[in-house]
Formats: sequence, structure tokens, C-alpha cells
Amino acid sequence: MIRNFEDLVAAGRALGPRRIAVAAADDVDVLASMKLARAQGLAEGIYVGDPDRIRALADEVGLELGGDGIVVEPDDAAAAARAVGIVREGGADFLMKGKLKTATLIRAVLDRERGLRAGRLLSQVIVFKVPGIDRLMLMTDAALNIAPTLEQKAALCRNGIRVAHALGIRPCNVVALTALEYVNPEMPATVDAAALAEMSRRGEFEGAHVEGPLALDVPLSRFAAERKHIESPVVENTHLFVAPSIEAANILYRAITYFAGGESGGLVVGARVPLLVLSRAETPEIKINSIALAILLDADARAQAAAESAR
Repeated sequence: MIRNFEDLVAAGRALGPRRIAVAAADDVDVLASMKLARAQGLAEGIYVGDPDRIRALADEVGLELGGDGIVVEPDDAAAAARAVGIVREGGADFLMKGKLKTATLIRAVLDRERGLRAGRLLSQVIVFKVPGIDRLMLMTDAALNIAPTLEQKAALCRNGIRVAHALGIRPCNVVALTALEYVNPEMPATVDAAALAEMSRRGEFEGAHVEGPLALDVPLSRFAAERKHIESPVVENTHLFVAPSIEAANILYRAITYFAGGESGGLVVGARVPLLVLSRAETPEIKINSIALAILLDADARAQAAAESAR
């Protein structure tokens, strides 16, 4: 079980390097991150976009580009489609967002004929670590699914559990977050959380235990759980938090970062390959954590595929 980002990056380095197709790569922070990824033996880039701007920004950050490193495609939508095509055809292992809108990139990923669909819901999974807790935790979904239905929340759980398993977290304790610990029909999130817990009891989430509805204090504090008369294996041992909406997840993620001083990394999962779709506000360190996470998730998926084909 990987417990911190130092070990995560080291594990990624041991499995790397991988190739990343960057869509609309004329972004100084992305290029700086790719320079660091190369230096750490994690990844090399294929840069799709405006060649003049890419070269100028690469010179600015000191990233050396080979003659075959740039694919000329100045239009954002076309650059997204071209980068997706490079991944689909095996020219790169992962896809990274450059200086373009997330919706533009996701539209290319979801193209029915030329995209990277895998028959699963796309969702963001964030891995984070906060001071005072000696292990990594995960949360979803702060970026894509605005008001997920019960079916979509079940998919969010499965995507998050896959990432947790790639980190060696098995079984994965999952909490469906709400504002309280009982079902209130006027609060649909509590109804969904109870349904997810029942699905877990029926064995619908392999390698995981899902509980809900629970407020945030219970999984984090044994004192709070005892005062609320709740006994559960998730108390002070939760691995994955599933938020009821994109607003709740986004606020929690920003609180982890800015109030708690947490470290993080994240991916969009559910496509054929991990997608590095990161905010412009994310630091190079977060991008490095995310690349290492993508490598581990990809290696785990390859191992599972090989095991299945050998049966």
C-alpha cells in the first residue's frame, strides 16, 4: 500500500517512462511540468498545437524538444482530436490537457468513432494527503459530474475503487458523504448514499466496503462516531470519499489544499487510458503526482488484462 506521494512518484519512476500526448501544448506550466517529468524519469511528451508558441514557451522553461516532439495543429478542437488520435493509435500512453477548455478535450475523448471511449462513466478521482494523517486518501468527483444520479454515483465508486486498488489499497473503505447519518427523503443525497451502502452489502463493489449516509466528521473522528453511536470499519480508516455533487467535492478539494495544506494529484478515469485533466491553478508538483498516479493505474490495468487473458 502506497502511503505518501514520495513513494507514489518512486513507484511511477520504476515503471516509467511513459509517453504523454499534450493537447494544445502552448501552456508554460504544463511544459514546465513535462520538463520535471522527464528529469524524474516519468514521462516524455508529444506536443500538439501551435509550434511557434510551444517552442517559445519550451525555451522559456528550458525544455528541450526533439525534432519529432511537436505535432502542428494550432486549432484547439483539432489539437484535442489529434492528441486523442495519437493515444488511440498507440503513439502515446496518456492524454494531457494543455491550454484549452476541459469540455473541448472531453468532447474529443468521447467521440464515438475516433475517441477513447471504454463504456464507462468518465469521472475525476483526486488522491490527497493532509498533515496529521499518515496515508493517502481519495475523493470524487470535483470536475465532471455535476449532479450525479444514483447510477452515476455507483460508477464514481467503481472508478475510485480502481484507483485505490492501483495504490495497493484493498479492501477500499468508501464513504458516501452527506450532511447527516440518516435517510431524509427531503435530502436526496441521503437516499442515494443508503442505496450505495445496500449495493455494497450485496457485493456489487468488488474489493470495497461502502457506507452511507455519513457526514464528514464520522469517518475522520472516532470521538464523533462514538458520540453519534456509529460503529464502522470506515471510522478513521476511510480511503475514498464520494461527494454528493460537484460543488461539495470542489469545495472539499479546495479546503484540503488551502485550509489544510494538503498535497494532491488527480486523474480523469473511465476512458481507455488515464486522462491528465488538471486545472491551470495546479502546481508542477501536483502534475508530477498525477503523472505517477497515471503510470500506476495503467500498469495495474495491464496486469489485470494479462491475468484475464491467461485464464
